[in-house]
Amino acid sequence: MRITSIITVNYRQASLTADFLRSLMHYVGEERVEVIVVDNGAMEDNGAFFRKVFPSVVYLRSEKNLGFAGGNNLGVRHAKGEYLLFLNNDTEITGGFIQTLCDELDRNPDMGLLSPLILYYENKRKVQYAGYTPMNYLTGRNRGIGAMDDDDGQYDGITTETGYCHGAAMMCRRSELAKVGLMEEHFFLYYEELDWSEKFRRAGLKIGFTGKAKIYHKESMSVGKESPLKTYFMVRNRWLFIRRNAIWPIAMAFSCYYLLVAMPVLMVRHLAKGRFDLMGATWRGVKWNIGHSTTSRDLGIKLRDV
Repeated sequence: MRITSIITVNYRQASLTADFLRSLMHYVGEERVEVIVVDNGAMEDNGAFFRKVFPSVVYLRSEKNLGFAGGNNLGVRHAKGEYLLFLNNDTEITGGFIQTLCDELDRNPDMGLLSPLILYYENKRKVQYAGYTPMNYLTGRNRGIGAMDDDDGQYDGITTETGYCHGAAMMCRRSELAKVGLMEEHFFLYYEELDWSEKFRRAGLKIGFTGKAKIYHKESMSVGKESPLKTYFMVRNRWLFIRRNAIWPIAMAFSCYYLLVAMPVLMVRHLAKGRFDLMGATWRGVKWNIGHSTTSRDLGIKLRDV
């Protein structure tokens, strides 16, 4: 019988991760699963606390904050399952979730990475993710399919190719990582799953979405508070993603658009709000790309408080 390794990253949210583990305990049933919690930037050992909720959990503590990609990669290196299921610790699964994802990968051997229908936990009829459109490499933009629509069953029974998977919930086969590789850790936050989707595509595999499985995400439906940290990585990684994945003439065209149009507009918006901290973060994100290669491991900021 196949084994699925479920990998989640905890970053100073032990209570939230405990709720996630309770969700797994309720729904995994007879499934053969290995649950791995990567305790990222852990100031204390939470292993005993998590084992009270899920006794067989594999607990990996990293005193260094490895970011989303680094934390998940650490979990992959310790995983034993044939299937790897990456779940955010602020999600709750539903009945038959794991079995369905495995079955869909089995039915679609050319599909390398697969995400389910993601609904908002605070309103379980509202769609957060039902796939992504392809990226416009000239603007560095794409859009979410079905975002904020009501879930009226329109995605039930659908498994289809899509632009990108969603980092909150995605599954792949362990056997294919030898040719695909792990997530790129220098993204640290944001865009890493989009970049990983491109790596799967370059390996000749499709990116998939299925509405046959659904999960609830506790991410707020409202726009989150802007912070210098988020602004920095969004600005930095949007350009980094294009530099890594577009052919050079398109990447050059995007760079001109980004520097001459997108960034000045963003700076004016921050200025209008009096957010000089966000203006500084934006400039640092731009400056990083000017001075670093696409493989540089220098994040460009100190992560003392991250």
